[in-house]
Amino acid sequence: MGYVLYAGAVAHDITPTVQDAFAAPVVAALHRRTISLLSAAQILSGLAAGAVVSVGSLMAVSLTGSSAWAGSVSTASTLGAALSSLVLARLAASRGRRISLVTGLGLASLGATSVVLSSVWSSFVLLLLGGAFMGVGNAVNLQARFAATDLSTVRTRARDLALVVWMSTAGAVTGPNLIRLGAPLSRLTGLPELGAVFLFPLAGMFGAMLVMWLGLRPDPLLTSRALLGDADVGEPRTHVPISMAFTTLRRHPVALAALSGILVAHAVMVAVMSMTPVHMAGYGASISLVGLTVSLHIAGMYALSPVMGLLADRLGAAAVLVGGLGTIVVASVLAGLGGDSTTTVTVGLILLGLGWSAATVAGSSIIAATVTGVERVAVQGLSDSLMSLAGAGGGALAGVVLAATGYSGLSAAGGALAAAGIVAYWILSRLRVVAGEVP
Repeated sequence: MGYVLYAGAVAHDITPTVQDAFAAPVVAALHRRTISLLSAAQILSGLAAGAVVSVGSLMAVSLTGSSAWAGSVSTASTLGAALSSLVLARLAASRGRRISLVTGLGLASLGATSVVLSSVWSSFVLLLLGGAFMGVGNAVNLQARFAATDLSTVRTRARDLALVVWMSTAGAVTGPNLIRLGAPLSRLTGLPELGAVFLFPLAGMFGAMLVMWLGLRPDPLLTSRALLGDADVGEPRTHVPISMAFTTLRRHPVALAALSGILVAHAVMVAVMSMTPVHMAGYGASISLVGLTVSLHIAGMYALSPVMGLLADRLGAAAVLVGGLGTIVVASVLAGLGGDSTTTVTVGLILLGLGWSAATVAGSSIIAATVTGVERVAVQGLSDSLMSLAGAGGGALAGVVLAATGYSGLSAAGGALAAAGIVAYWILSRLRVVAGEVP
């Protein structure tokens, strides 16, 4: 009931229009505090993502004795994110963002604990289970970007979303570098070196959980519903079937078009990015150069996301989304033509990250703007789930395509898919709803 009382207090200071309600000083102050809390949580929980990819793969090889299992922890994490995104969305629709985000971070903390214990007990199964639960933390990070828009005005929606995405940079870059602290922490705690590294993600996710639990009051999603004052929107739903998301997308072709752009951008980014280290190692690039290329790619993904948000607010999210997909086409061609040139491949990877950033930020803001009410949360959950699955599919198929056609063939396929994504967006965004159905 706290969000109802808060919204009631706001009502004395605003005019009846929705935009005036969201622009009221007391709501604007709550929104700024929400953005700050979400940003802090992103920094803390973001440590896990980098650690899973880098340290998790080393643990898998160590426990199994085979490099064939190197990607197993990342795969488990991706699947965990895909499955939990839908569950967390249903929880947000019924109980609000705070309960949903705290629950997800709590499960992710248990996952990190499981990873630490797997190193102590030399259990590969426990490692995979821990990776899957840590994937729930990735689902939380994805939902956080939508939570940033719950109280946004039309003029700042993309910017607010992009700012929270940007805060993932610190954790994503820092996570892989925590491995150097494994040895001293192992001596201090008596834990195996690689397992000791996961104490940092565990502490980060637990800290993020406390930030959300203590600070995210009143709940931004429930406050937003109360401010809208619509009976169909204001009442929380205890059951939000996934079919609601699909039905809603059929009624909102623009949101469907935006989702298609997000999925294409993510699939191509993961496919090309995941195979670039293999390609570079194949022509003799040093490990340090491979690491630098990946780091610059990650910087391209996150560092300029606030700029992408500002451009989406000022130029229009549709233009930025299409521009992002176009940038991915250019990046794929450049990377594919790079051959043995580390400089050319690196520039291509940076552009790939920038294109992903533009498409993801703009596409997500379109979904947040187009779909309202409890349906909006359902569509957001479906978007996050499909985004994780698209990444998993892109990564899985990339190895097959690389073996069959080489890196240039993989890059060409990625560029063609991104170009097809532009065409798909153009077609889907121009569909019209007739009698509740898309013809």
